[in-house]
Amino acid sequence: MDKKRLVLVGLMLPVLLVSACRPAADGSGADGGREGPLVVATTGMIGDLASKIAGERATVVTLMATGVDPHLFRPSEGDVRRMGSADLILYNGLHLEGKMGEILSRMARGRLVVAVGDVVPKSELRELSGFQGQHDPHLWFDVRLWSQTVGPVLEALTGLMPEHGSELQARADGVLAGLLELDRWVEEQIEGIPADRKILVTAHDAFGYFGDRYRIEVVGLQGISTAAEAGLQDMDRLVDLIVERKIPAVFVESSVPRRSIESVVAACHSRGHQVLIGGELFSDAMGPAGTEEGTYDGMVRHNVRTIAEALR
Repeated sequence: MDKKRLVLVGLMLPVLLVSACRPAADGSGADGGREGPLVVATTGMIGDLASKIAGERATVVTLMATGVDPHLFRPSEGDVRRMGSADLILYNGLHLEGKMGEILSRMARGRLVVAVGDVVPKSELRELSGFQGQHDPHLWFDVRLWSQTVGPVLEALTGLMPEHGSELQARADGVLAGLLELDRWVEEQIEGIPADRKILVTAHDAFGYFGDRYRIEVVGLQGISTAAEAGLQDMDRLVDLIVERKIPAVFVESSVPRRSIESVVAACHSRGHQVLIGGELFSDAMGPAGTEEGTYDGMVRHNVRTIAEALR
């Protein structure tokens, strides 16, 4: 090969490498040879909902894996590229994805970006104490409330695939029916807990909607967000409550480090009250893909069974 050809290859090689690493415009480079629109969801709960409605008509990708805390999540370069290839981005909103605000705003300039939580009337949202105008983002713990998010997901998918509108509507109707049945089941399970034991103690205050809907008192060691660790006053306050009311069990969360709740348990033991860790709850993230807890319905059932069995 002469020198001119060597120079030409040398100049072209970086371009070829960049092209090979860049996802294709249709998204196939990021997600294999897909068919139909690419839908990117921030959380597993939203991704599960979109998958059930879309069926095989779209490729649904979830950014946050099991055990990931959405309050602290920062998308990688690969995540940003994937979002840039998406036809639709679905996110929770209400500041759940607190560190993604700028990226989501930028993405909205070139594609459809939908906050599914925006559909819920403010009158049904829990206001955050000390944060005027802000609301609790953990909507999915009230199954009936979460069912309202079916509407915006269906509308967005139908806009991308109007030719499959009837099929998408039928799936959405099935999802709604399943959620109503799940809501009734949760009510029955929580109702079976003795009244004096209906108190749910967790690592952070994520279960407020759950407590309001299913009539169980909820106490979190930390606030709504996990961005700041609990202080000594928070710890003392919670230990006093557990000891005074003889609460039998407290719960760790899959997306929050265990050490804070383990410290609470140790402090209670030092004061003569034997409280147990009743199990692990899925709060801000679902379980691993391919498991029961890796679906919204399965996650809810796991949580409720864990709570009911420990507190009974």
